[in-house]
Amino acid sequence: MTTALLTDHYELTMVRAAMGDGSASRHSVFELFGRRLPEGRRYGVVAGVGRALRALEEFRFDEETVDFLVRTGVVNHDLAQWLSTFRFSGNIWGYGEGEVYFPGSPLLVVEGTFAEACILETLFLSIYNHDSAIASAASRMTAMAEGRPVIEMGSRRTQEWSAVAAARAAWIAGFASTSNLEAGRSWGVPTAGTAAHSFTLLHDSEDDAFRSQLAALGEQTTLLVDTYDVERAVRSGVELTHGRLGAVRLDSGDLAIAAREVRDLLDDLGAEDTRIIVTSDLDEWQIAALRGSPVDGFGVGTSVVTGSGHPTCGFVYKLVARADSNDPGAPLQPVAKKSTNKVSVGGRKYALRRRDEHGHAEAEVVGIGAAPGDDGNDRPLLVELVRDGEIVGHEPISAARERHQAARDELPRSALRISKGEPAIPTLMLDEDGDLTHNPYQKA
Repeated sequence: MTTALLTDHYELTMVRAAMGDGSASRHSVFELFGRRLPEGRRYGVVAGVGRALRALEEFRFDEETVDFLVRTGVVNHDLAQWLSTFRFSGNIWGYGEGEVYFPGSPLLVVEGTFAEACILETLFLSIYNHDSAIASAASRMTAMAEGRPVIEMGSRRTQEWSAVAAARAAWIAGFASTSNLEAGRSWGVPTAGTAAHSFTLLHDSEDDAFRSQLAALGEQTTLLVDTYDVERAVRSGVELTHGRLGAVRLDSGDLAIAAREVRDLLDDLGAEDTRIIVTSDLDEWQIAALRGSPVDGFGVGTSVVTGSGHPTCGFVYKLVARADSNDPGAPLQPVAKKSTNKVSVGGRKYALRRRDEHGHAEAEVVGIGAAPGDDGNDRPLLVELVRDGEIVGHEPISAARERHQAARDELPRSALRISKGEPAIPTLMLDEDGDLTHNPYQKA
């Protein structure tokens, strides 16, 4: 299936006009970035890189697609001919998936002709804005869980294919598993699931439901114990497994109080190893509030798949440099917007994470031009994703998960506070001479 029409009409309008005036083939550099973090967030998480690369591979204008565009008047004959053989032939660099980002971070740098880079705008923005929003929320949740597993279970709270992408992004940010089976098949995310209240209500008694589930899934399964009476359900689960029950799940009520009461009951019954999993519209604040409770794992649905109140990152995709002419050797000139509250910084960028002598992040360094030599304290952030049209940045999502953990561990401890605050580290803008310059993305 082609991804070529997962875009906006005006992408092709611009290319059509540029072909008409002769500027479509002009050497250009586009940049995907965010001017700010969602209000109160201290860092963001880059996700969607692997999905974007896969979507780029499938970005082809087949005969049926071109026929539709011609029939509806979106393209003319010349543009239709160009689209029919389109293959991105440029170069792309970007932050590695799972990396953390800050205001002004150049998350994706796309270099090619104006036409071929322009038409990728909406495809890349839709993937990055969604997946990074999910991963950013998920990272806060796993940080608050302090090593206890968090399960993603929000498929029924979002569009069906968004659910798959959300499960993938959450796993990169540290979630232990997902309830979404397509995420397991498509991306290898571990899946988990047991039973809902309807399964208990199906049977004549709760004991009958528990016996059925235990027969099918074994003693290490998780029994949902709050359909009727929690204490009675816990006693039944322990008795039926002779104290070897894997876990119980609480999905209602005051979870902090209920978890303490259930823990005491399990211990009194000799089921010290039985774990307690809690669900029920959890978010990072509720997980943080439960840190002192005897909870062994969390299930999160609506909050994670909606970015916990910030379902998009506000990323934009802007032309930051272009050649003066169509000549192959024409030098690149910086270009930038001056619009009120929507400024951009012209010039091709490099990005570094500056660290102190202990390896803790101190600043996001974004400069114009070629990156300076490695001084040992500045970690390069841009990696090669596409070279001369060939994708070279594919990696298993386990690499993105590991990268995220390392990047988050590098941040100052203040980054993990969930109270509202400024970005954990400042973004320093450097000019072509390496000197500090005005940063429009940083608060005064």
